[in-house]
Amino acid sequence: MHAWPELKREQRNASRRHLARLELMKRLRTYQDMSGKQVVVVFDGTHSQRSEEREPEGLQVIYAEAATTADMLLERLANRYAKLHPMQVVSADGMVRETILACGADWTSPEMLKTMCEDAERALGEAIRKRR
Repeated sequence: MHAWPELKREQRNASRRHLARLELMKRLRTYQDMSGKQVVVVFDGTHSQRSEEREPEGLQVIYAEAATTADMLLERLANRYAKLHPMQVVSADGMVRETILACGADWTSPEMLKTMCEDAERALGEAIRKRR
């Protein structure tokens, strides 16, 4: 969220931080729907335990426990699952990139993800226009 200017603005204001998360999730849902890829979103958490939500046919959202960062959780997930399933991890952190690549996952920059979401949104708009 910090890499996308429109989300970063919302992220700075504690009372509007949830709006940045909602907007990111909305855009990722469109990407998931248009690409057919399963999307898992990992956020930093504030509770003592990790929590997970899964929307029916939708996003999987994981909140790291308070003592763990989202980056640490991404590295753990890549270590556990990258050799079993194709996995693409998005992070602006260079150390996270190196770790997930070493685990066998693919890496994508937040800017590239934004482009992929924009492409999915355009494709959805085109599909809607064609149906009308």
